[in-house]
Amino acid sequence: MASYFDEHDCEPGPPGPALLQLARTLFQGQELDLSSLDAADWDQRLPPPAARRVVRDLPAVCVTPAQAEKGLKCPVCLLEFEEDERAQKMPCEHLFHSACLLPWLGKTNSCPLCRHELPTDNPEYEEYKKDKVRRQQQEHRLQYLHGAMYT
Repeated sequence: MASYFDEHDCEPGPPGPALLQLARTLFQGQELDLSSLDAADWDQRLPPPAARRVVRDLPAVCVTPAQAEKGLKCPVCLLEFEEDERAQKMPCEHLFHSACLLPWLGKTNSCPLCRHELPTDNPEYEEYKKDKVRRQQQEHRLQYLHGAMYT
């Protein structure tokens, strides 16, 4: 019988230390010690603050007359922006008063409105984000392969 990877003409991803430990434990029939797998720990905690350099480099823009006419509001304080007022612009294009946004980004790294994440100065959290993307990509590939088996 061919292996799953040979059957689908693909290669397995590189195993990480946690995955190798899991495989060894299962192979030896031992009980799992999940305390060493702390990746899910970030799922239970508030992300760290946004990186200071990123916050410092957020562009300040002037509110246009069209935006002011539409009644554009700061999503945090819900006050309408005035024409030519300065606002902080996030990478996701949302606008905020500096006084509303900066304390938020000092506590967590995401947009208060859409949760778009900014980089942090925490290397552990940055590695967690990379691992999370890898897991999502792997899940997507597995779903694609599963779907391809039945079409």
